[in-house]
Amino acid sequence: MDWSPILISMKTASLSIFITFFLGVFAAWAVVSIKNPTLKMLWDGILTLPLVLPPTVAGFFLLYIFGVKRPVGEFFINYFSVKIAFSWGATVLAAVVMSFPLMYRSARGAFEQVDPNLTAAARTLGMSEWSIFWRVLFANALPGVVSGGVLAFARGLGEFGATSMIAGNIAGKTRTLPMAVYSEVAAGNMDQAYGYVAVIVVIAFISVFLMNLCAWKAGGQNHGC
Repeated sequence: MDWSPILISMKTASLSIFITFFLGVFAAWAVVSIKNPTLKMLWDGILTLPLVLPPTVAGFFLLYIFGVKRPVGEFFINYFSVKIAFSWGATVLAAVVMSFPLMYRSARGAFEQVDPNLTAAARTLGMSEWSIFWRVLFANALPGVVSGGVLAFARGLGEFGATSMIAGNIAGKTRTLPMAVYSEVAAGNMDQAYGYVAVIVVIAFISVFLMNLCAWKAGGQNHGC
């Protein structure tokens, strides 16, 4: 078995969840803090859009923005000598975009379940908004936030459609586990495909187990996960 798709997928998912976790958490905090219902709905729709778009369509937009002949893509090439499209970085970009809505919505749901009286009491005690976020809001919403992180990690690991559009299927460079399964099946190498599928299933099962563990701890009012 060629181990490169596994290594590429794990590197991609690990970096993407690091980026997605903080982007999703702070985006959720920002949206929850919006007082105008119309503006909140607008931003929520924009941030959730990749979740409901077909992955290939999301990948098309990424390719349209970061392609080598597009302004953003040309900017990175001309000023940083970095080619985004059809590179390993493109796999990370696709994973971040497609997993972000799951992280964002999980974090937002967790924040909205925190008793608002706790944040109000913290303000009366003179705590700063930054301290309230970390010591009150984030601390009480931690199980739900971590569950969202696990789900986003699994989503980034299994990303296929957007990755195929913006990163391609380059062996040893952008061929992730889902791309490897597709390639092996297309080539008739079913034994290789079975091996890759087994790896994905094991990782998916572990992710579901961790999410259930976090939910169980949250139900037991244990804020560690």
